[in-house]
Amino acid sequence: MIKLIARSAPSLAAAGAVLALLAGGPAYAASKVWVSNAGVDNGTCGSTTAPCKTFQQASLNVPAGGEIGVLSPGDYGSLSINHALNITNDGAGEASILVGAGVVGISIFAAAGDVISLRGLVIDGQINGSIGIGITSASAVHIQNCVIRNFQFSSSGFGIHLQGGLVNGVPTQLFVSDTVIFNNGTVAKTGGILIAPAGLETFDVVLDRVHLENNVVGLLVDGTQFQGNAAGGSGSHVVIRNSASVGNASDAVLATSAPGKQPSFIVVERSTVMNNAGIGLHADGSHAIILVSDTTIARNGTGVSATSSGQIISYGNNRNNNNIGPEGTATGTFAPF
Repeated sequence: MIKLIARSAPSLAAAGAVLALLAGGPAYAASKVWVSNAGVDNGTCGSTTAPCKTFQQASLNVPAGGEIGVLSPGDYGSLSINHALNITNDGAGEASILVGAGVVGISIFAAAGDVISLRGLVIDGQINGSIGIGITSASAVHIQNCVIRNFQFSSSGFGIHLQGGLVNGVPTQLFVSDTVIFNNGTVAKTGGILIAPAGLETFDVVLDRVHLENNVVGLLVDGTQFQGNAAGGSGSHVVIRNSASVGNASDAVLATSAPGKQPSFIVVERSTVMNNAGIGLHADGSHAIILVSDTTIARNGTGVSATSSGQIISYGNNRNNNNIGPEGTATGTFAPF
């Protein structure tokens, strides 16, 4: 599994330049700054009449908790975020982040109490990009109305990658809504969304009206990355609802864990899991649990499967049929109430 920290900027030189600017604080103190494809980057850009050209410069010019707005369509470049920030595109046209080979589109390494929101962006790996949005630390990240596609860097590739993240003992929360994530991943256990605590982190994730399409794995919640004593770690808690995981080359929704590792817990409700070459819902390993309610599972290689002491628990109101191979059965049920 690739490590986010090893590739959070296009080059060491670029990273050094960004960090040097960050250390000096924002040069332009307005609470909202603007970007335009006709803008010019400098320490005072950001007004509507003198906008910045890139998201990175705009983020340097806005104070913590401020906002970046988009005036016109364009490619605004990859960026690193280390403070509370809102990036909003609500109708200017396609605000893109076009990513080069091995590069992360948006790297987030913020502090306790920092909340980041991203809305209305198209993040495109152009086949050779590494990660669309990589989250190392933040109190909360909100992703709304975005497209994340084409991250297929050699032996890797993720649309969203959440790994690391315990900020002064506070769990990291991730909220994704009205977003399409497609054509990501290259090898096993890469793909649309990876949630993988590397230590004693707690991740609380809600995916609402999210489409995971034509990736390798649609959604992977991986508790096996943790090295050492898992005592005290509560792992990942993920809810995916009103969503679709379809047409993926491997499993649609996969929870993994193992003895002495972090638990992986997924709730799937009111969703569609169809036309995946692997398993529709797959719980693999002890402490890997998937609860499923009011969900359609069809035309997958296998419908549902619980392996190595994993658990799939049904509320009894699902439709699991017409799969290419075995339908599979839940390991337990909850009586309705």
